[in-house]
Amino acid sequence: MPDTDLTLARTGGRKLARIVYDEGQIAARVGEMGRQIAAEIPEGEPLLVLGLLKGSFIFVSDLVRQIVRPLQVDFLVASSYGSGTTTSGTVNLLYDPNADFRDRHVIVVEDIVDSGTTLNRLMPMLKERGPRTLEICTLLHKHIATNLDWEPRWVGFDAPHEFLIGYGLDHSEDFRNLPFIGSL
Repeated sequence: MPDTDLTLARTGGRKLARIVYDEGQIAARVGEMGRQIAAEIPEGEPLLVLGLLKGSFIFVSDLVRQIVRPLQVDFLVASSYGSGTTTSGTVNLLYDPNADFRDRHVIVVEDIVDSGTTLNRLMPMLKERGPRTLEICTLLHKHIATNLDWEPRWVGFDAPHEFLIGYGLDHSEDFRNLPFIGSL
């Protein structure tokens, strides 16, 4: 698919290899996921949607508007990289949510699951807080983690093994605002 003037304007003139998922595909799938979550979590029971920042913020915003039931939203920021470019294996909570987890259905919303390091370290920490259930919802799953301890319950798309940007995903903090997911 050739880059349009609008796409080039949004990427600062940088050409993409391709658009992997367009706005319509994303909107349709997020709507389906919202309906699945609403149907699978018992009605009338407390639901907390916990977005993992920064990458999930657009997905969380669209997803919670598709879950037709009462819920609360909070966010957390976790890092396993520190100042380096490879994971340290240790997860630090840079922002810890204030929400009470006890006896609630908690859904951790992630933009993309790739190595699984952050989720493998984060989920046991969250489980200690006593949620009724603790599940993962991810927009993209690369299926490359060799030792993923916590499989996502809801997956938007099986992602190609490419470097993806847009719809919250970044490259050096750029491109999060793209309304589609593209490949560099």
